[in-house]
Amino acid sequence: MDAVPATSIRKSANYPPSLWSYDQIQSLTSKYIGGKHVPRSETLKEAIRTMIYEDNEKEKNPLKILTLVDDLQRLGISYHFEKEISNVLKNIYHNYYETPEMWNNMDLNLKALGFRLLRQQGYHIPQVDIFEDIKDDTGNFREDLQKDIIGMLNLYEATYHALEDEHILDEARDFSTKYLEKSLENNDDEHLSSLTSHALDIPLHWMVPRVETTWFIDAYEKRIGMCPTLLELAKLDFNMLQAIHQEDLKHSSRWWKNTTWETNLRFIRDRLVENFLWALGANSLPQFGPQRRVISQIFALTTSIDDVYDVYGTLDELELFTEAVCRWDINSIEGLPEYMKICFIGLYNSVNEMSYNTLTDTGFFNLSCLKKTWGDLCKAYLKEAQLYHRGYKPTLEEYIENGYVSITLPVVLAHVSFFTSVNSAEEILQSWEKSHNIIRYTGIIARLADDLGTYTDEMEKGDTPKSVQCYMHESGATEEEARMHVKKVILNTWKKLNKERSEVVNSQFLKEFTECGTNLARMAQFMYHKGDGHGHRAHVTKSHVDSLLVNPM
Repeated sequence: MDAVPATSIRKSANYPPSLWSYDQIQSLTSKYIGGKHVPRSETLKEAIRTMIYEDNEKEKNPLKILTLVDDLQRLGISYHFEKEISNVLKNIYHNYYETPEMWNNMDLNLKALGFRLLRQQGYHIPQVDIFEDIKDDTGNFREDLQKDIIGMLNLYEATYHALEDEHILDEARDFSTKYLEKSLENNDDEHLSSLTSHALDIPLHWMVPRVETTWFIDAYEKRIGMCPTLLELAKLDFNMLQAIHQEDLKHSSRWWKNTTWETNLRFIRDRLVENFLWALGANSLPQFGPQRRVISQIFALTTSIDDVYDVYGTLDELELFTEAVCRWDINSIEGLPEYMKICFIGLYNSVNEMSYNTLTDTGFFNLSCLKKTWGDLCKAYLKEAQLYHRGYKPTLEEYIENGYVSITLPVVLAHVSFFTSVNSAEEILQSWEKSHNIIRYTGIIARLADDLGTYTDEMEKGDTPKSVQCYMHESGATEEEARMHVKKVILNTWKKLNKERSEVVNSQFLKEFTECGTNLARMAQFMYHKGDGHGHRAHVTKSHVDSLLVNPM
């Protein structure tokens, strides 16, 4: 079969080159690699365990121990104290929050902080029981609440753990947001102003944990009454993890160079570091290095194949390429143009190797699952290309149904499912069947967050209509109204995801799987928060790459 001729003019996205060369990445070094800092780390951890135990046993007011738990989480070191934190929150729940009468004696700050931390832990804390008395007899929020800005900050953060139809939390979110925005106008406390601005930019529940750690360590250091032991461990642990992450990045960089795609497929985005940033955002813990390496490879593959569909390929070529991926047959590429042969063989070899490594490492043979998700992804890409060539504008619902697949998270999570700490094939397969909603909701959030940050650039290059344009065309809304509607859909989808998160507490696999998916949704909101940090505007993420991967604390 002869190669398919180009039947239309190929587009060009004019992506800027990568900000990081191969040699720069390979030259990254850290004095924190190896085990020489472990003894000091262990000493600090033991001191903090003693601190947690003493506060938990002796402190009658739970606010102090809850604040300590919050600090440990935001400083990025809570993973060292999971058992201790679980015991603390169990005691707090049984001693205070399980009995409704106790809630009436709590101030706003204690209610809100406890509510958030316990819901994060999987406890069912009803919004009505705990927050109904923050309103007066007229149905308005009590004026005295506004005297406590920390309480209002914690109320604001708590509202993002809402489920569907929790109207008190919805109203409290609007109330606390307006109050915090107004408080910035006349707040002379630099620390409080910084906390407030940071929270209003992206709420804590939506923030990428590793990014939050870099910000919070600096903020914590400036806090009056901060604990030097916590601060020292946070900085040391950050640097020790950064050394591990550098090695993961260098491994991924060598893999990317070996594909030769950056030289043989000149039209694609060379975004290896940004792709690794997604992997780091998904899970930064030391034991998940293999997962990070695989995720960075998957994002590099999907970013490149996305450019084949969005930018370079003709419709005829894309249809044949999709068929080849769905068949997963190396002999099916004979009729493809040269650049697509390179692309297909690179994808084919990479995924087969990942499947082989999974088989030899865990005993799970997952190739049939991976082939299906890659085929589904390419069919979603093809549908977008077909809609573009037909000039068809889908409804927002139609767009989302295809878009949550084309954002690539289902493919990533299919690979991730075999990189958890769970070794039972039976549990993984049973849990995978229950994970559809998690995949869907995280995909929707990522898709819409991507759209809000990229739709202007992508419309200029001649791409398919995004969610904003779909809603404008469907409803007659203005662009600003459409943006607000899309943001509302994101918020409502988070509520659905919160529900799913609250129901996975009894499955270690689903807990890890759900947290990874949630972190990828967070990464999308982070990556596209101030424009296209992945494609056109790589400088948007440069400072974060420097702080996360280059510069030690």
